[in-house]
Amino acid sequence: MDENVETRGEDRVELAVGDTNSDGKPDLWIVDTDGDGKADLFQFDTDGDGKVDITIVDRTQDGTPDEVIDGDGGLPPTP
Repeated sequence: MDENVETRGEDRVELAVGDTNSDGKPDLWIVDTDGDGKADLFQFDTDGDGKVDITIVDRTQDGTPDEVIDGDGGLPPTP
């Protein structure tokens, strides 16, 4: 079961969605959760199944991860 992560806010504004392995499906999500226009949540699908495998939270927005967990952290990407 995925553990839930705490973010800076409750919003989910996807600043960038990427297809890093060129398979036509998103596998990278860069998200602003507090509406300030800065990324504080980074999610990665490392195995190509369409589900988030790694979530990184940068609550301080200083470029250093505050938390890294397996799964989507209770924050799945929008379809």
